[in-house]
Amino acid sequence: MLILGLLPLVVASKIAQLQVMPSEEHGAEFLQTQGDARAIRTETIPGHRGLITDRNGEPLAVSTPVTTLIANPKRVAERADDTDIAKLAAALNISKAQLDSRLNRYRNKSFMYLARQLPSTEADRILDLRIPGVFGRQEYKRFYPAGEVTAQLVGFTDINDDGQEGMELAYNAVLSGEPGAKKVVKDLAGRVIKDISLVKPASHGSTLRLSIDLRVQYAAYRALKAAVQKHQAKSGSVVVLDVHTGEVLAMANQPSFNPNDRSNLRPDSIRNRSVTDMMEPGSTVKPFTILAALESGKFKPETIINTSPGYYKVSYKTFVDPRDYGPLTLAGILKKSSQVGTTKVALELNPDSTRELFERMGFGEGLGSGFPGETAGSLPGYRKWDPVTQATFAFGYGLSASPLQLARAYSILANNGLRQEVTMVASDTVAESVRVIDAQLTATVRQMLEAAASDKGTGKRAMIDGYSVGGKTGTLHKVKAGGGYDQHRYMSAFAGLAPVDNPRLVTVVVIDEPRDGDYFGGLVAAPVFSEVTGNALRLLQVTPDAMSAERDIASLPAMLAKRGGL
Repeated sequence: MLILGLLPLVVASKIAQLQVMPSEEHGAEFLQTQGDARAIRTETIPGHRGLITDRNGEPLAVSTPVTTLIANPKRVAERADDTDIAKLAAALNISKAQLDSRLNRYRNKSFMYLARQLPSTEADRILDLRIPGVFGRQEYKRFYPAGEVTAQLVGFTDINDDGQEGMELAYNAVLSGEPGAKKVVKDLAGRVIKDISLVKPASHGSTLRLSIDLRVQYAAYRALKAAVQKHQAKSGSVVVLDVHTGEVLAMANQPSFNPNDRSNLRPDSIRNRSVTDMMEPGSTVKPFTILAALESGKFKPETIINTSPGYYKVSYKTFVDPRDYGPLTLAGILKKSSQVGTTKVALELNPDSTRELFERMGFGEGLGSGFPGETAGSLPGYRKWDPVTQATFAFGYGLSASPLQLARAYSILANNGLRQEVTMVASDTVAESVRVIDAQLTATVRQMLEAAASDKGTGKRAMIDGYSVGGKTGTLHKVKAGGGYDQHRYMSAFAGLAPVDNPRLVTVVVIDEPRDGDYFGGLVAAPVFSEVTGNALRLLQVTPDAMSAERDIASLPAMLAKRGGL
C-alpha cells in the first residue's frame, strides 16, 4: 500500500522534472529545444519584382504568384511507396521510370526541384496527393501583357526572376525585390501548420515607368509588321520621339517574339535593332550637309547648283542622278535627293567643318540611355580627306548610326537647334537642352524637308492628311562581307518630323532588305512613316496645322474632279 501510494508522487516528480524544472538535465528547456528543432523552420517570403508600365500606367510587365514543387529525396525514399511514386509521376505528366531516375540521382540530397513555377491550382492538385517529402514553395513569374509588341524594349527575366534582356536587365537592381523570412511550425509531412513570427519583411521591387505610349507602340508595331511582310523584308525598325522632351514614345522591331512563351525563341528576334544595330544612314543625312552649307555662309537657300548633265565625275568615281535635273536650289537638291547636287555642295565645304556639325548632331556618340548593347555608331575622322570620301560622307556613306541616333539628330532640326537627350524612362521633369545649331537655320532646313516630302518630292508617300510633314528618304546599298557594296541588297529608310512649323514628333523607319521588287525608301519606308506618325499625332491630340489645311483646300478641286464632283 505504501509503494502504491508513493507511485503518484514519483510520476508527478518526473513530470515536474520534464516540464517545469528548466535547470534539470533533459528537463523542460531541453525538451522544448528539441521539439522546436524538429518542428520550427525559417521560411523565405519572396519579394515580387516591380511593375513595368508605359507612360500612362498600362502594365507591360507584371509578377504573378506561382508555386514551385520541391522534394526531399531522402524522405521520399524512406516514406513513399511505389503507389505514391506512380501517382506523383502521373500528376507531373512524366513516366514513373523518369521520376525514379531523377529521385535516384539526388538520393543523397535533401532538396530537388520537381516542377518550376506551376499555376497555383495545378500545384495544389499535386500537393493534395500528400506524397511524403513533396512540398510547395511560393514564387513569382513574370508576365508580359503586351507580348511581342514591346518584347525587345521591355526584355524578359530568367526562371529565377533576374533580368536577362532589355529594360528588365538595364534596371534589374531597381526592379528586383528582396526576400524576407518568417518562422513557422511544420508537421512531419513538411506542411506549414502555423506562422510563429516575422523575422524580416519582404521588400518588393520599385515600379519602372517607361516613356512609351502603348497606343502609339501598337500603331507602330502593326504598321511595321505589315510592311515587313508585304515587302518580304529581312527585318525592320520604327522609332517615334517626342521632340520637346526627348522621350521615346514608340520603339518597334521585326522580327519579334512572345516573351510569355520562349519555347521557339530565335536569337535574332531578341535584338532591339533600333538601339543596337548600326547602318550607314545614306541620303537621310543630306539635310545635315545642306545645314553645314548654310552655316558656312558660302551658300544661301536660293543658291543655284547646276546638276546637268545628270552625272559628275570626281577622281575615280562618277556620281549619277536618276535623270538630268538641271539647275537646282538647295531645297531642290533635297527634294530630288540629287547625288550630283549634294556632291558639288560638299566639295565646296571644309570637310572637317562638315564632320564637326555631324558630331554636334550626335553621330558617333553614345545615347546614354543605359540600354544593354546600345551602339555609339561611328563617325570617322581623316587627316586628309580625298574628294571621293568627302563627297560620299556628305550623303551618308562611311559613317554609321542606329535608327535611334538618327531620330535624335532629326529631333535637333525639329527642336529649333536645341539638343535634347533621348530617354526611355518617363519623367515629370524635362532635362535641360543645349543649343547646337542656329534656330533660323533649322527652320530653313525644315521648310526644305517639307518640299522633299511633298507630292513632288521623293518622300511624297510620307504625307499625312491634316498635317504638314518634313522628311528625307534613304535607299542604301548594304556592305558585302568581303568589302565594297552589294548592288542587289538594300536598306530602305525614311526620317521625318511633323507638323513642320511646330514639330511634335520625329519618326525614323528602317526596312532591311525588302525583296518584293520595291526597295526605294520613298516606296517602302515612307508609307510606314505616314501611317505611324499620322496615328500618333491623332492619338496625342495634336491640332492639325494651318499649312496642311491650306494645302488640302488647294487640292480639293482636283480631288473632286477626279472623283466626278460632289
